Amino acid sequence: MTNSRRGKSEGRWDDPVATSSGSEREFAGADGVKPMPSYGMTKIVDLSYQEAVDKVTDALKAQGFGVLTTINVQDTLKQKLGVDRGEYVILGACNPQLAHQALQAEPEIGLLLPCNVIVYTSEGKTRVSVLDPQQALGISNNDALSPIAKQAKERLERALAAV
Repeated sequence: MTNSRRGKSEGRWDDPVATSSGSEREFAGADGVKPMPSYGMTKIVDLSYQEAVDKVTDALKAQGFGVLTTINVQDTLKQKLGVDRGEYVILGACNPQLAHQALQAEPEIGLLLPCNVIVYTSEGKTRVSVLDPQQALGISNNDALSPIAKQAKERLERALAAV
């Protein structure tokens, strides 16, 4: 294991996109995918919430990912706290081949798996966001994980672009 630090990943995000919060980065690529915040990528889609969940699940499958967990945040917060929140789901996506390679390189990396994908509605729009595995696995400072994280990111970007 080395202690080299990696900077934020470079992207092809050069088209401005209006956002409402100002706390998000304001750029998107031609495919509509935009990094926001720096540890993830988001796409606003013209789909209903459930259509987006179904479509991202299919797109993940096409890229070799299975959904291991589905956390319905809306239901959980209602049951546990009595809080009303809009539709929001966290999907735990895993590519078994990439996970196996990562675990061989560093057994403790399981603390950062699987890759989370979220779908939620905000201000009348449906958003799909994926974790940037290069950012997540980068905290390990293990250079052996870099090519694995790069491949996972490329696959997740393709899945997000397909939604």
